[in-house]
Parts: sequence; C-alpha cells; structure tokens
Amino acid sequence: MTMNPLPAGPFNIGEAARQSEVSAKMVRHYESLGLLPSVHRTDSGYRQYSDKEVHTLRFIKRSRDLGFSMAEIADLLKLWQNRRRSSADVRRIAIKHVDDLNQRMAEMQAMKHTLEHLVHCCQGNQRPDCPILDELGKEPAPAGKK
Repeated sequence: MTMNPLPAGPFNIGEAARQSEVSAKMVRHYESLGLLPSVHRTDSGYRQYSDKEVHTLRFIKRSRDLGFSMAEIADLLKLWQNRRRSSADVRRIAIKHVDDLNQRMAEMQAMKHTLEHLVHCCQGNQRPDCPILDELGKEPAPAGKK
C-alpha cells in the first residue's frame, strides 16, 4: 500500500488551513499580526500559501497548543527562522512560560479550594440561605486587609 504524499503548494487559504489544522479565520489573524508574512495573491486577489507558510502555521498552532502568548510566539518564530540563534534565548522564553503556567495553576488551585469549601458549606436544599452567593456578594476588603 502506497501513501499519497501531501499536495505541494501553492495552496488556497482553505487548504493551508486544513493542512495546518488552523482555521482560515486564524490564518488571516496571524497574517494581520505579522506572525505569518503576507503571502502572494493571485490576479483575482486570492491568497496563495507555500509549503513554508503551512509549516509556519503548524509551528504557530503547536506553540498555541502549549499556551504561548502571541508575543512569545512572535519571539519564538524569529528565533526559529534565525539559524544563528542562541538556544539560550529559546530556553529563556520557555522557562518564563513554565513559570507563568505554574503561577496560573497555583491561582486556579486556590480558586478550586475556595469553591470546594463553599460547596461544602452550602446545604443545597430548598432554603434561600446560600454561602456561595453570600461570598460572591461580599464587599471587597479594603486594600491591604484580607
């Protein structure tokens, strides 16, 4: 059994989106942000993407799947395209992202614990008393006092 190779470019936006698993809307968005360079257009104005742009779209998608911000992806793309890059620069971005993820996970864990406590305190019966709503309706503590 022989496998059919992926078609070679140029691709229209729909095919580029399909091959990179990115929506056509996001392809246009990435182009508007400068993450993807402006591509060749036909005389009719249709975008034409090469294998290189599809590869870049896959890079962007994988970066987004790992939670990198658009600014971080822009930096990573520049480093990816620069063969004279220092891997230390790439590592620095990844370490900062891991630290950000750890911070967000700690914040989410604290939210989870608070909600679990409130759910435990709520009787969940026909009475109107509800500690969950009471907590959500509290006035914020003055700055510096918690």
